[in-house]
Amino acid sequence: MLRSTRETWGGLVRLLHWGMAVLYAVIIAVGYYMSDLPNGVGKMKIYAFHKSLGVMLLGLALARLLWRTIDARPASDPMPAWQQRAALLTLVGLYALMLALPLTGWLYNSAAGFPLRWFNLVNLPALTAADPQIKGWAKELHETLAVLLIALASLHVLGALKHHFLDKDSTLRRMLGRPGGSGK
Repeated sequence: MLRSTRETWGGLVRLLHWGMAVLYAVIIAVGYYMSDLPNGVGKMKIYAFHKSLGVMLLGLALARLLWRTIDARPASDPMPAWQQRAALLTLVGLYALMLALPLTGWLYNSAAGFPLRWFNLVNLPALTAADPQIKGWAKELHETLAVLLIALASLHVLGALKHHFLDKDSTLRRMLGRPGGSGK
């Protein structure tokens, strides 16, 4: 099933959720790896791959937000109000970071004066003219947001594991496509 139901998340939501999680793990690992490489053709190719993945993730995040506006949502398992607020804040933070990270990378790339080509297929416009001052703070912001994404994604995973193993509810099962009531 492509669409979500009251019992479980649909196939498209699950594909975007798990696929983007894997792609973000890859792009962050590549980002840390490439920063220590010596300048040269190899480093430029890895940077180009990193940037292309970032543009793709920006597009996927926008598609995910659009789909979220028209797709159904499974009913949540009962939980205390503070957990509902924490889950909502984590979700909003993750979406904000999924948009801000690629945009700050694009801004950094633009301010550095480099062209941005998505997988050598499409030229993307610069967001600003080359500017060393913008380049410096955009790079800092991009790196800081990556750390925040790691922290928030870790909190998200820990919350899902808590629901699955301690609360024994269906929160994680729904994202795995396995409907089912609470295990309590």
